Amino acid sequence: MDERSLYLLEEAILETLESKLTSLETPEEALAQVERIAKTINPSITPEEIKKVAADINAFGPVQKYLVNEDVEDIMVNNIRNIFLFTTAGGAVKAPERIQNMRELETFVKKLRMYATTDTANNNIFDVHLPNGSRANIVQSPIGANVTIRNYRTHALSIIDLINKGELSYNLAGRLWLYSEGMGARPANLLIGGLPAAGKTTLLNAMFSFFRPEERVVVIEETYELNTETQENCVRLETSPTLSTRDLVQNTLRMRPDRIIIGEVRGEEAKDMMTSMNIGRISMSTIHASTTREVVTRLEHTPMNIERDVIPLIDAILICTQTRENGTMTRRISQVSEVSGIETQVLLSDLYSYNYKTHKSSDIFPSVTYRDLLSRLAGIPPNEIVAEEQRRGRVLEKLNSLGLRDLKSINSFCRDYYDNPEAAVRKIGLQW
Repeated sequence: MDERSLYLLEEAILETLESKLTSLETPEEALAQVERIAKTINPSITPEEIKKVAADINAFGPVQKYLVNEDVEDIMVNNIRNIFLFTTAGGAVKAPERIQNMRELETFVKKLRMYATTDTANNNIFDVHLPNGSRANIVQSPIGANVTIRNYRTHALSIIDLINKGELSYNLAGRLWLYSEGMGARPANLLIGGLPAAGKTTLLNAMFSFFRPEERVVVIEETYELNTETQENCVRLETSPTLSTRDLVQNTLRMRPDRIIIGEVRGEEAKDMMTSMNIGRISMSTIHASTTREVVTRLEHTPMNIERDVIPLIDAILICTQTRENGTMTRRISQVSEVSGIETQVLLSDLYSYNYKTHKSSDIFPSVTYRDLLSRLAGIPPNEIVAEEQRRGRVLEKLNSLGLRDLKSINSFCRDYYDNPEAAVRKIGLQW
């Protein structure tokens, strides 16, 4: 077959495969689909020609190399004008490549749409899950499609990775471990706030390694982003045009969860999240806000409309911030507050803050509200809870020095620690 015939064949295959590859689990299954359709269209096609067509169908043009670059967090294709990248180190930068013409753009979009999961009634908006785990959003416009790809990290950042990047200290990480696991008695209900690209989801994901193995976790996202590989008894749910976040949050209470993770809370589902907290289901979510006080303000006002007297069901609020230091984009946990009650307003105990001018953090003050709750529920003296938090910070420092930094290694150690703390710490060369 000549080049034009192969091109027309490829276009016909792409049209046939729209939304058909999402449910396939392996590249071999996708290749089999391409081969089947190619032979249906042209029975005389050779194996070599099939391989050539399949290779081109699975290549995403000028963005391909960025899909495998873990320093690239987002890829923004502004039709045929340009391509921008959001990188971990440099923030938004313009890529040297671009899509050359409308025909190339249309082919690129067709390749993406093979993996489409949702679309609107007018077929102008598509969500896509790519084979490598990345997610893409496609919006058609009169001047061509605009594509935004959130790149998937094959190896999700762990809490130790975030420490090494300067986002938080070992002491603060020990506090987050305590919040996440609650010494087997009662983990904290947490909200992680921040502006877009501040690292909220990354921090939430890093805390998965602290969850106890016996927990049943239900995760609700608009599009899959969280890496849940450390949790065996985990259900992942995704919204759709006919299934809202609120629908899924309400349904979780029928699924016997120990913990509910909501990728982002922004509307009426907040009420159902608070209901789940009220009946003893631990909840964690992200929310768009730049301070812990702003988180409370958002909860109290439209469209969430949470009654003030139930907000203290939230134990702690964390804020992530993206800041530029010495010409480099850096993420920090900039504020930690515990919800300590209600007077004329919701009371917040500020336990930690980051100074943007000096680029220095305050010492982390001892937990009081959550510590006392945990003391009462676990029957452990408050001073022992403080000591345990400090020990956990030292454990993370030791794990880092041993090279045990990834999510799975941390989670594996945590499982041993929950079974027998003394034996686990001796194993890594520590003693209390």
